[in-house]
Amino acid sequence: MVSTLLTPCGRARQAVAGGRGARGGTAPTPILDWGHPRVRSVTRSIAMAAQEGERPAAKVAALRHAHRWISEEIRPVYSVEEARPVSQVLRLGRGSCSQRMAVLEAIARAWGIPSRVRGLVVDGTFWYPRFPRLRRFVPDQVVLAWPEFRIGGLSEAEQTAAPWLPVSELFGGADEPGGRIGGGFTNAGPETLFEALSRTSVDWDGATACPASDSCDLSAYLLTDLGRFDSRDELFAQYGQTLCGPARLLAEPVLGRRAVAGT
Repeated sequence: MVSTLLTPCGRARQAVAGGRGARGGTAPTPILDWGHPRVRSVTRSIAMAAQEGERPAAKVAALRHAHRWISEEIRPVYSVEEARPVSQVLRLGRGSCSQRMAVLEAIARAWGIPSRVRGLVVDGTFWYPRFPRLRRFVPDQVVLAWPEFRIGGLSEAEQTAAPWLPVSELFGGADEPGGRIGGGFTNAGPETLFEALSRTSVDWDGATACPASDSCDLSAYLLTDLGRFDSRDELFAQYGQTLCGPARLLAEPVLGRRAVAGT
């Protein structure tokens, strides 16, 4: 299949026996280059830095605010360069879901909130609604770096994975103004996975009680859980990006500028 030929060779994307843990951290990385002046300027402009020792709710609120800022200021496109430094994403003013999640991670680390990622291998059919006429070119597997944030003081009553808060549950608390609208995520139309986080549940494990009309349970698309990694840099170094280098070189000039439908 063409989709298989587009993926990196020699990358066995299989779960690690016994699971994989990660402590995460706040240090800058080649992707999460929050020490860059452009990134520092953004963290200052958002002006809601959550300092160590503040209430957990304040840190969660700050991350929500940063998510909204990214949604408004960074235009969603189909970029395939998942290892692009955050400073470059900000310079371009556009980015994929993966790149915009990296921006959120970088801001969190700049504020002293540790982050790590969960490596997910997602079935390429999940993206078919985005490319109805180009399905043969959609990779059969997509490597997704799913962020988690360490929020000290979270109780298990507030978060079952405490002290780690998955990005999918960032807006899930009862204290979120207005709550979630729901309706599930269809991966079609102008809404991207990044924006959907603030509106509906995104569940890769089938653990959320979704209304019958919702599609928040995405566990059917999860092929492999690669475990947790200290950074997305580590995940991509070990398992590769979704597309191989030559495929990214050819696709990025076109997809990297192509806006998500309706935006």
